[in-house]
Amino acid sequence: MKVLLVGVGGVGEAIAQMAKRRSWLEQMVLCDYNLDRAREVQAKLGDAARFPAEFVDASKQEMIEALARKYGVHLIMNAVDPLFNKEIFEAAFNVGCTYMDMAMTLSEPHPERPYELPGVKLGDYQFERARQWEGKGLLALVGIGVEPGMADVFARYAQDYLFDEIEEIGIRDGSNLEIEGYEFAPSFSIWTTIEECLNPPIIWEEGKGWFTTAPFSEPEVFEFPEGIGPVEVVNVEHEEVLLVPRWVKAKRVTFKYGLGEKFINVLKTLHMLGLDRKEKINVKGVMVAPRDVVAACLPDPARLGDRMKGKTCAGTWVKGIKDGKPREVYLYQVADNEQCMKEWGCQAVVAQTAFSAVIAMDLLEHGLWKGVGVLGPEAFPPEPFMERMAEYGFPYGIREMTPATV
Repeated sequence: MKVLLVGVGGVGEAIAQMAKRRSWLEQMVLCDYNLDRAREVQAKLGDAARFPAEFVDASKQEMIEALARKYGVHLIMNAVDPLFNKEIFEAAFNVGCTYMDMAMTLSEPHPERPYELPGVKLGDYQFERARQWEGKGLLALVGIGVEPGMADVFARYAQDYLFDEIEEIGIRDGSNLEIEGYEFAPSFSIWTTIEECLNPPIIWEEGKGWFTTAPFSEPEVFEFPEGIGPVEVVNVEHEEVLLVPRWVKAKRVTFKYGLGEKFINVLKTLHMLGLDRKEKINVKGVMVAPRDVVAACLPDPARLGDRMKGKTCAGTWVKGIKDGKPREVYLYQVADNEQCMKEWGCQAVVAQTAFSAVIAMDLLEHGLWKGVGVLGPEAFPPEPFMERMAEYGFPYGIREMTPATV
């Protein structure tokens, strides 16, 4: 398989590091706006021929297409902020190769009732073009990181093997990570974090469909496994709620994230000051997006690994009926930062995000996942993915729960 990797930040580097060990990977082209960064990762990988470095402006579709044709790639892996999804998605379609991303095209809040009704939903742009991809016999596998991605695979597994009837599927994400030396330092792209945390969260219910609520709504304390413990989680906009109901039958689907009071207050302040805006403004004759300024002022998440301690947990909580009896389970993956740094040279959050994409490439290359159109991870059999998780260094766990532990 030949892959065009668009974006060599923290997650992109982790994807390359994990794919390097796989014999099925013939070549992975490291593309980034910051060519020095791409060359830095190339040097770490130690194989310039197998991992060539190229400059790319992800806002220029024609540049992506030219690189894909130059290297004759089979798959374009989108590992940049979702602001550029449309260009990369369309480039893959025009070139005629498989497309994968870890976050779908962006949403736009309802202009009049943003905390009640969805406007443009995450992934709407892509799903509206599904028939075109089907007609061309091409596959766009969207939302294949850890959340969305692994969490969606877990939802499909729960439907197929663990439940007869599902009342609710709730993605629950929490950690006990600490970053030494910084008052405020997100462990993931702040651009993406602002987008998903300040947009109206979306919920799906049977008979009602998709609807929205206020940011940080419906707080609950969730008990995370492997020593992380209780963490307050709140509603956040996320792709799983848009993906899961398309392939998995449940009465309710939610996503809740453990942010913490301090983190929430910082996000609220950024919003109050207008610093979360992604539209460019004129600053003394220079056009710049306030959100890009915030991102530039904060440390690069890819370089925080040596200062991070603790674990992060991503997983899918499912409540329903099995053999006539109530059942609740939590399917999860816990990544320890120390172990990730030792094994991959990458911090836990980006490493955990990356492995699902590499497993998906593996499954596509070997024909264990196949399909055409615009599909989420739930559209594929879950067993091959889950069987590979331990082999890739990210084993999953399943915890039987009672209502008292939620």
